[in-house]
Amino acid sequence: MMVMIGVDPHKGSHTAHAIDDHEVKLGELRVRASAKQLVRLLEWAEQFAERTWAVENASGLGYLLAQQLVAAGERVLDVQPKLAARVRVLATESSEKTDPHDARSVAIAALRSTKPAAVRADDHAAVMKLWVKRQRDLAQERGRTACRLHAVLCDLVAGGVPDEITPGKAEQLLVTVEASTAVTAARIALAEELIADIERLDARIKQSRKRLAEAVAASGTTTSEVFGVGPVVAATVVGITGDVRRFANRDRFAAFNGTAPVQVSSGDRKVWRLRRRGNRMVNHAIHMAAVTQIRFPNTDGRAYYDRKIAEGKTGKEALRSLKRRISDVLYAHMVADARRLETAKQKAGPGGQPGNDSVASAAGSHPEQPALRPSHSRTRPKARTPNAAPRRTRPKTATTTARRST
Repeated sequence: MMVMIGVDPHKGSHTAHAIDDHEVKLGELRVRASAKQLVRLLEWAEQFAERTWAVENASGLGYLLAQQLVAAGERVLDVQPKLAARVRVLATESSEKTDPHDARSVAIAALRSTKPAAVRADDHAAVMKLWVKRQRDLAQERGRTACRLHAVLCDLVAGGVPDEITPGKAEQLLVTVEASTAVTAARIALAEELIADIERLDARIKQSRKRLAEAVAASGTTTSEVFGVGPVVAATVVGITGDVRRFANRDRFAAFNGTAPVQVSSGDRKVWRLRRRGNRMVNHAIHMAAVTQIRFPNTDGRAYYDRKIAEGKTGKEALRSLKRRISDVLYAHMVADARRLETAKQKAGPGGQPGNDSVASAAGSHPEQPALRPSHSRTRPKARTPNAAPRRTRPKTATTTARRST
């Protein structure tokens, strides 16, 4: 008998509800969110031999629990909150909003789903997604700080900095200002602090880009071979997309990233409009790749853009067509990468025996560093035995310290 265990995760507790094929309740458990949550859930679920876990929002609030279950060898499905909400609203017994009812709705939604989304262990995509978010946060903070600096400079010099503001331009402008009053002196001091903040953010953004380049190189993705796709764009597309196999074809992927137009037709009038939905971060990354291709005249993207203009399309329509074309090319690269990785895992056998170079061959070359370095995972270094000889260490230098800080 197959058992479906629905889990309603929360910050402080998790509620599990087990049902059979006929949606009959088999058990229920509420555990506190703590270090022992996995142990308690597995001990309770031992009574169900053939079990499958369904975690609501396994990529959000239920992320940690879902990854713990996958690491323990359990089969885990990801259930979107809107699916569970529909089941709860249409329930005949009770539609009250409680944790047990939510967990039961999650189990029913996973049980009746035709194509349930399986949760897989984290890989390179999760690493790139983390650093992409960090890069985006730093860039936004840098923009806000630059706006504050420009506002202060406008109170000191008419017009402030006319072009793009940089720490160098701001310092040159401050040199020409005389602290004649206490208010002017305070504004100069504030501007100097904001300049120091921008310099600090610029250094962190540079470090973040370096980490993204390392993560993209370690993953072995071929998306960076597309013209206009650098480390930031490649990490954004691959990191946020995750497992590309969840998209049946390139049209589904285009709908996910918002590059597929939506049809709004009536009768004989066929109209296609810009799709406002879709992941905006992936859409922006594809947009940057398209703009880069248009900027260079000898690229295939520019030639495609010029052909669309010659066909009578406007500049924006031609740009949207190019973005869709780039989306299809990126999808083909990610599908090919996933197939090579799957083939490499099959050749390596169960567990991926060390020494087999299939994993490295999947990327087309042998990387100089491990695919997932210890700094990219939660693994801890092994404890050394008391009788082990002390390791020789090099004296710290400025270069070593700077390298470790990156």
